[in-house]
Amino acid sequence: MRTVRSWFRDTTGGLPRTFWYLWTGTLINRLGSFVLVFLAIYLTQERGFSPTQAGLVLGLWGVGGAVGTTVGGTLTDRWGRRPTLLTAHLGAATMMLALGFARPLWAVATGALLLGMFAEAARPAFGAMMIDVVPEKDRLRAFSLNYWAINLGFACAAVLAGFAAQAGYLLLFVVDAATTVVTALIIFTRVKETRRVSAAPARPGGAAPVGALRTIATDRVFLGFVALNLFAALVFLQHISMLPIAMGDSGLSPATYGSVIALNGVLIVVGQLFVPRLIRGRSRSHVLALASLVMGVGFGLTAFADAAWFYGLTVLIWTLGEMLNSPSNATLVAELSPDRLRGRYQGAFSLSWQIAGAVGPILGGLVRERAGNTELWLGCAAIGALMAVAHLVSGPARERRAAQLRPATQPVTPVTAIRQPAPQAAEAAATAPAEPVAAHTPS
Repeated sequence: MRTVRSWFRDTTGGLPRTFWYLWTGTLINRLGSFVLVFLAIYLTQERGFSPTQAGLVLGLWGVGGAVGTTVGGTLTDRWGRRPTLLTAHLGAATMMLALGFARPLWAVATGALLLGMFAEAARPAFGAMMIDVVPEKDRLRAFSLNYWAINLGFACAAVLAGFAAQAGYLLLFVVDAATTVVTALIIFTRVKETRRVSAAPARPGGAAPVGALRTIATDRVFLGFVALNLFAALVFLQHISMLPIAMGDSGLSPATYGSVIALNGVLIVVGQLFVPRLIRGRSRSHVLALASLVMGVGFGLTAFADAAWFYGLTVLIWTLGEMLNSPSNATLVAELSPDRLRGRYQGAFSLSWQIAGAVGPILGGLVRERAGNTELWLGCAAIGALMAVAHLVSGPARERRAAQLRPATQPVTPVTAIRQPAPQAAEAAATAPAEPVAAHTPS
């Protein structure tokens, strides 16, 4: 018993109160994250759209998400973490309901585009706020705890959504919107602004640091890491778009898909809190390479699955890779982000998920229709193997960059009152590259 108490204290103790408010909001939000899990099934079985049309809608969610993360990253640094989070959550709740009532394809597509934009605008602000309040020495376990909450909520949501869908798909949209509003209320009542500014005078109008876009665009080490995450996300997000369709072709019901995919969250809930101790002190490059290889094997085996137990086995395998990948990814992004550009670096990293969310469903649908189901999943396995090699090659350069940034922290002064300038569309457009994320996408 003493050992259990010691482990629990080492895992959860000493973290700031703001972190726990954010953690609680994450858990509540993910408990109601019904829509994206079942959107492909809803579009094909309830609305009668083809797999290609469903992939297009999911892709537009990703396009909106790309805009959202880019603008959200800019607003996070210019406007503040808290107002960005509040605006994004309230906008997402509104568009969630609009999508639930949409009927024609154009209306569904537009709703998905706007929902992706609002929902993903919160991601850079949330990530930056987590880095702001959690000391570097505690970030590995803090991100693991947050990822644990995401997947606890997702595991419950996947099962509950399967049964809720039997009562009517509109209920999925209503519950999802309600939990998003509750999360916004927690932020509004309990979370203060955490944005910090350098002691140096700010540019007129509170503008972002000079050369922000140029800094990111020329950071080849960081962009290489983002590119690798893009390929990981292209593979990972097939579990939302193509996996439910493949299981449907095998004669399995939406409720069965919900139960199978819930294994992902259950395994993470059971094992994720032990991962920080398992990987602590180990080479992150080796951990990320192993994670990529395991995920590739898991998705590759889906090519041969034809029964619920076999699909469940593949989910358990690629989940092990996901569990290794997520905390290493999160801490590395935090260490590669200069303090003054945390929001934009978080936005650039999130952009890889949004590009994958836009391209992945469409690409997966095309490969599946043109080449076949087997080729789709074996292609995922090949990408995983190539990524493992790339992590081993590029890892040393990432660690050198992280070491260079560590002692370069500038003196900072907490912001006690922030004037909220109107977002400038011109700058947002200038920083936005042209482009759903998973309800539990690893951060």
